[in-house]
Amino acid sequence: MLYETVALEDGLLEIELRRDFSYRLRYGDLVEYVDERRRVRGRSFPYEFRSVEQLRYDFEQDVKRAKGA
Repeated sequence: MLYETVALEDGLLEIELRRDFSYRLRYGDLVEYVDERRRVRGRSFPYEFRSVEQLRYDFEQDVKRAKGA
């Protein structure tokens, strides 16, 4: 299992990955990915896990959009 919390200037980044490919990625209250669901600015959507690399990319893109970048 990997668990990491990073304090950033504008919020907390939390990452949790388990051996069974369950996961939780969270960026403050803006973006959260938890086992086949993603929530962006309070709106929830289904999420299809394909790979750790794709999960990271999708999460980072949602964080950028949610922050208005």
